[in-house]
Amino acid sequence: MKLKCAEALLECLREQGVDTIFGYPGGTVINIYDALYERKDITHILTAHEQGATHAADGYARATGKVGVVLATSGPGAANTVTGIATASRDSVPIVVITGQVARSLLGKDSFQELAITSITKDITKKNYLVLDPEELPKVVREAFEIARSGRPGPVLIDIPKDVQQTEIEYKPMKIDIDNNASNLPEMNCETDLYFDKAVELINNSKRPLIYVGGGVKISCSCKELKNFAEKVKAPVACSLMGTGAFPGTHPYFTGLAGMHGSRCSNIAISNCDLLIAVGARFSDRTICKAEGFAPYANIIHIDIDPKEFGKNIETKIPLRGDVKKILKFLLERVDEKKEGTWNKQIQSWKETYAVSYKSNGPLNPQYLLSQLYELTKSKSIITTEVGQNQMWTAQYYPFSDPRAFISSGGLGTMGYGLGAAIGASVGKPGYRVINIAGDGSFRMNLTELSTISKYKLPIIQVILNNSSLGMVRQWQKIFHDKRYSHTSLGDEVCFTKLADAFGIRSMKITEDAEVEKSFKEALELNEPVVIECIMHPNDMVLPMVPAGEPINECIDDF
Repeated sequence: MKLKCAEALLECLREQGVDTIFGYPGGTVINIYDALYERKDITHILTAHEQGATHAADGYARATGKVGVVLATSGPGAANTVTGIATASRDSVPIVVITGQVARSLLGKDSFQELAITSITKDITKKNYLVLDPEELPKVVREAFEIARSGRPGPVLIDIPKDVQQTEIEYKPMKIDIDNNASNLPEMNCETDLYFDKAVELINNSKRPLIYVGGGVKISCSCKELKNFAEKVKAPVACSLMGTGAFPGTHPYFTGLAGMHGSRCSNIAISNCDLLIAVGARFSDRTICKAEGFAPYANIIHIDIDPKEFGKNIETKIPLRGDVKKILKFLLERVDEKKEGTWNKQIQSWKETYAVSYKSNGPLNPQYLLSQLYELTKSKSIITTEVGQNQMWTAQYYPFSDPRAFISSGGLGTMGYGLGAAIGASVGKPGYRVINIAGDGSFRMNLTELSTISKYKLPIIQVILNNSSLGMVRQWQKIFHDKRYSHTSLGDEVCFTKLADAFGIRSMKITEDAEVEKSFKEALELNEPVVIECIMHPNDMVLPMVPAGEPINECIDDF
């Protein structure tokens, strides 16, 4: 059939199962928006800013497992997506960003709102395209989605000049077999691969095994296989920030977050294990801290889909490349069933000895707040976070068990991420209650997205931990810079409840522990947006903490 490229684009999106687009109109995408005008099969969510749209597509993808889609105009519109693209790239999130571009005849002439977005995003996308041949558009869209979701997922960008969108082409429909968890790798030769034989041998002979879990376990939907594997070999399990929720947070084998703000038990266990099995994790600097002191007594088995991660930050004895689910199934069939022993008793002893009991400097304790929130929301809820103290407290004190219930910016650490991500998660999983945990510093960056949740009446609970400061930076200044609080005070005159009122959103304020349960219960009973401002003490810190340059077993418990 004959269609304009703008219309063909939407047909291609429907081929890919796309039901939602997050975006913001502008001159170079007006043809696409015109084609959207009468479409009933694609929902468009108008955000307040293109960065918010990109974070929303990211949150949608993490919550649903599908590819998120963004639509933005050229120039500043496209530029505003860059932070969101980089965020998705660092956390391996599949999104497709579609940007408009000036007409082909105006390219390279510094035309109004012209920007070479493909050059700018080259290093933060798996691939990007500038569509100069209208006939190539369907092929490009189909390829872009396949690349975004396959292998190690990630963002792809398609830049479409305005005149291309208006050009009529012959569109041939195609039935797409969508597999959002396809690895797109050749079959593994597990039976003949010496690495697999050696891995089985090391696991069977290990006396002090530890499993270190990353986000790849969630991406590959292999949480069940991970749990079965851990229980068969009786191995304790620590996680990275992105691995939070991949293994049940209430399981007796779970030791908690590892690394700079990890639990003492996880960090001591890593420092004393004789075998570390890293599953879908990339050994970030926030986890390993001082590389020379990381897992000093352990052989390391590293399971990952991306061979570039092997040996990048930590030397790996046994690299196992492939789909995490397939590899775990293979190992499950071949490793010996073990019995709990001295190592398991030691782990339990460390968990009890170093159990966190946070003493707040003010009447509202962050540990109590997050623990109460967990008790009230542990089923059919999704927690998004901003970045900083709010993020670390959530990971420490909320024991996640649903792999898609924790959504946060890990690799890039993007302040202003959480509210946009909450919008995407809420749209993608309408039966779930979505709560965004934010610090006041992060929240201020993209708070205009309150207009989006107000417009669409999304039942998102926005929790703001307001300590009138950039809390994590202030914490570093307190510990390592002699309390020289340089430009981290935000002032205490800001009242976020009044801001919520301006957007027509119900608001509450919590100042002490005694108000927590009642306020959250009331908010959860409302099927509408709610802002809850929580007044925190600026001296409350995220502890334990490993100082920069120290091994992970050398941490600060109090200051």
